[in-house]
Amino acid sequence: MNFTFMRNTKITAYLLLAVAGTQLLYTLLKTGGIEVPRQLLWGLECLLFTTLIAFAGAALVQAKSQQLGWSAIAFCGVLNVVQVSIGLTLFGPFGEASSQLEALAPLAGAVVALSFMIYYAAKLLLGLAALVFGMAKISEGAKALGVLTAVVGVVAICSNAALIVFGRDAFMPSAVAGGSGVLATLLLAFCLMSYKGDESQI
Repeated sequence: MNFTFMRNTKITAYLLLAVAGTQLLYTLLKTGGIEVPRQLLWGLECLLFTTLIAFAGAALVQAKSQQLGWSAIAFCGVLNVVQVSIGLTLFGPFGEASSQLEALAPLAGAVVALSFMIYYAAKLLLGLAALVFGMAKISEGAKALGVLTAVVGVVAICSNAALIVFGRDAFMPSAVAGGSGVLATLLLAFCLMSYKGDESQI
């Protein structure tokens, strides 16, 4: 099978859509007080992000424009694999150890804080990608989708940057940064589904 630029673009869009779906599902289960199957959902996310790295990275190499957006998507995937892996492998052991020995509580908190720092950085990159491809959609003539995606991208960039600089216990709720990042992911997927790219790449 020949993985052309447009085929890699479409696959990247579907992967982003799937990622947004898993994160929305996690949020709904959490807010509804339903037990979240973390291993299943986070494991699936890790698989999706690993695949996303390959296809977004391939599109980055093939792209003749919007390279910044493709780079942001690919490296967002890298950060998310690291972040999800920390959650799957370290949250449980450190949480259990800190419950048995109170002195380990700060260390367990540090692991969670590290995971959130990587999470915010990844969401910032998704916001940047949304801004880049939102502007591209405006140039293509799809102004409504383009403007909405670009604006949400800016919100995701600013909110996640604020939490990186000032900490997640600062003036802004973490949900704002995470929620804007998920919405940016969803809109970015829609932009890529109808992305025209350069004629030479089709």
